[in-house]
Amino acid sequence: MTSATQFHELPDGRRIAYRLHRGSGPALVFLPGYMSDMSGSKATALYQWASSRGRSCLLLDYSGCGQSSGSFAAGTLSRWRDEVIGLIEALLEDQVIVIGSSMGGWLMLLVGKALGARLAGLVGIAAAPDFTEWGRSASDKVRLGAGETLFDPNPYGPEPTPLHPGFFADGQANRLLDAEIPLDCPVRLLHGQRDPDVPWEISLRLAEALRSDDVQVTFVKDGDHRLSRDTDVALLLEQVATLPAEGT
Repeated sequence: MTSATQFHELPDGRRIAYRLHRGSGPALVFLPGYMSDMSGSKATALYQWASSRGRSCLLLDYSGCGQSSGSFAAGTLSRWRDEVIGLIEALLEDQVIVIGSSMGGWLMLLVGKALGARLAGLVGIAAAPDFTEWGRSASDKVRLGAGETLFDPNPYGPEPTPLHPGFFADGQANRLLDAEIPLDCPVRLLHGQRDPDVPWEISLRLAEALRSDDVQVTFVKDGDHRLSRDTDVALLLEQVATLPAEGT
């Protein structure tokens, strides 16, 4: 087992940074949000929780993010999905539970569909599927469709947040909420009702769209988008613990 950052090289030369603790399964795989990385508080807490319980846990940085190589402007859901699947196939055995925060909650659904029988569960934290659709105005969509990069105010850092036309086009091609999502595993969804970025109603739409009957939605009335307070993180870990572990 190791907690040091390592790198997995993909066939095209992309080097994807990751941390892996090997233990019992199903392995926990954390997918960070847009422009985030594996050093965040929720990812770190999950890794420490898994390590202390002898559970396998994989953290990673998408290409163009954190310590991974590549350009963020080239990033898309499809590209990052393939990176996640590549690491799971190369590093993990048996089943996995995928935990996704914000955009990572959209990505976890795409990853879950690709994993098939290897998917043992999903946990979404302010999951944001289809945000290129419900999160943009009609004029924004016209500008993005014409190839313009948009820059949004960033409440979490000094630099504005870019939305590149390639990500937008790929997001629109990977919308999920308007049809049944063919996943049958247990799903746990957490959402703060004071989330200024992703309306909490999105988690209800997602719960309805999922084919699985084992879907639970938990709202945190005073919770924000990040859900990174100690009490929020404790709730996340409680939800992860409700999913089947090896031997149960």
